Amino acid sequence: MRFLLPCLHRSLKSSSGKNNRFLGAMATNSGKKLIRIDISSDTVCPWCFVGKKNLDKAIAASTDRFDFEIRWHPFQLYPDAPKQGVNLLQFYRGRFGGGIDGMMARMSEIFRGLGMNYDVTGLTGSTMDSHRLMYLAGEQGLDKQHKLAEELFLGNFTQAKYIGDREFLLECAEKVGLEGAAEFLDDPNAGLKQVNEDLGKTVVRGVPYYVINGKHKLSGAQPPEGFLRAFEVIAKS
Repeated sequence: MRFLLPCLHRSLKSSSGKNNRFLGAMATNSGKKLIRIDISSDTVCPWCFVGKKNLDKAIAASTDRFDFEIRWHPFQLYPDAPKQGVNLLQFYRGRFGGGIDGMMARMSEIFRGLGMNYDVTGLTGSTMDSHRLMYLAGEQGLDKQHKLAEELFLGNFTQAKYIGDREFLLECAEKVGLEGAAEFLDDPNAGLKQVNEDLGKTVVRGVPYYVINGKHKLSGAQPPEGFLRAFEVIAKS
């Protein structure tokens, strides 16, 4: 299921392993076991949104047993994409040919199954500013970062918002209570080093990619059951 869209593949050279030292489930102040999830993702990857929706379902079904800490890491499917937005369908056709139409139809079907409309009428382009904003959100709280991912995905994939549009990014920032977003985005160097360093650590070949408690790895948009099985393995470790 995870590789229906060719945009999911690109080779990089390192790993998301900021939390690799956490090798097992740890207890929190609540007495529940803590599950840490590192997610490598690009904000223009529809499968990453599908994976997030399924992960959120699995988490909602598990909060009586576990506490969760989720950290998002950047991945760029198209690092050479222009900063100025270009027509999304033309961009994909230029890269993948006519076969993209069937792939888009399949993705639309999957989105409908999640109660959403997959809108491909908008623009696409560089995701760097969105990743910089995700970095800022992570500095202000991982819950805030997770909520920002939702807003970016929702606007980009269901409302045809351009992921590189400053006003759209600021709208998303405001919705999750992100502070200082305008000043941050106006400085092209803010967060750039940190994002590039994180990108440089990535070894994954496709997104979404999940590292759970530093050692359990899942690739692709897992169904909720896939995450739940991983949680059970961790609970017994």
